[in-house]
Amino acid sequence: MDDEKLPSESRGKPIRCRAAVSRKPGEPLVIEEIMVAPPMPHEVRIRIICTSLCHSDLSFWKMKDFPAIFPRILGHEAIGVVESVGEDVNEVTEGDTVIPTFMSECGECADCKSTRSNLCTKFPRPSIFMPRYGTSRFTDLSGEVLYHFLSVSSFTEYTVVDIAHITKIDPAIPPSRACLLSCGVSTGVGAAWRTAEVEKGSTVAIFGLGSIGLAVAEGARLCGAARIIGVDVNRDKFEIGKKFGLTDFVDPANSENNSQVIKEMTGGGADYCFECVGLISLVQEAYACCRKGWGKTVVLGMDKPGSQVTLPSLDIIFGKTLTGSLFGGLKPKSDIAVLINRYKDKELQLDEFVTHEIRFEEINKAFDLLIEGKCLRCVIYMTNE
Repeated sequence: MDDEKLPSESRGKPIRCRAAVSRKPGEPLVIEEIMVAPPMPHEVRIRIICTSLCHSDLSFWKMKDFPAIFPRILGHEAIGVVESVGEDVNEVTEGDTVIPTFMSECGECADCKSTRSNLCTKFPRPSIFMPRYGTSRFTDLSGEVLYHFLSVSSFTEYTVVDIAHITKIDPAIPPSRACLLSCGVSTGVGAAWRTAEVEKGSTVAIFGLGSIGLAVAEGARLCGAARIIGVDVNRDKFEIGKKFGLTDFVDPANSENNSQVIKEMTGGGADYCFECVGLISLVQEAYACCRKGWGKTVVLGMDKPGSQVTLPSLDIIFGKTLTGSLFGGLKPKSDIAVLINRYKDKELQLDEFVTHEIRFEEINKAFDLLIEGKCLRCVIYMTNE
């Protein structure tokens, strides 16, 4: 029998383990021992193999006001092995390799059953607690409650996740690559593939070439886009982006009217535009760059709560559309497997996104690298194995 399939001696008991706890906004995470409660019905306790740092972690780490809350265990891009399951969990069993996602899929609500949406009515938003019970599974050694993050909390050796946020995967894929599909790469690739449905031979413009924007480029490349234009203030991103299919680059600093430049490059506007930063002004600019008649602008970045977009009404009447994309429009329990197979078939690039790999003890270094703009994805290994 595979060692991972052996019955768990810790089943039904609290586990004492290490976690990187965010106790104050913007301050280094504190690696300390915590207690992780056993899973309740519909919940899964996971041993994290590796995790990676996403800009959402960085944003909530720096945030001082609600929805920020402390102390908290951040992290939401990860892969792990099921240590134990609660009652009424039938999808996975002890020893299974799984990816937790902030995106839920209960499989029962109208949205989950529809092919038109990847939202989940039953669990519409990631929670600071377990979604069915409104309680945390984490406490520090003094008994203080530690809050969950995006229903995942992967900056810990063990975490508890609702089964609606768990996807079982093929264990053959390297964990350091599979964890990227937990959020960032899936979001970008899915936005081109599922949300926009980029057509072969089309033109694409991507505003913001961080890891999400580059993942959009990768998705557009896989869809057969003929021209993929990157827009970013950092010219170095063009060379990086060529690995993912970028054919052209626009530096906003060299142009007073980016929309006009892109319209001239594409003969009237890009077929698909993607905003990957989270700025309302950039959403409006991306929309201005897409072609009348059928142009589609997809928003992946998230601006401050309450931000509003103003669009020319004539552009709407002339057929230009604006839509959002959460987790790339993917349904985790079915679409992640498709991406894994495309990686195994050497179609989807994942290796190129990993620029740094570090040990769990060095997790604060990952924050420094992301703040300094020196990495796309930094993979953090929970053990030295």
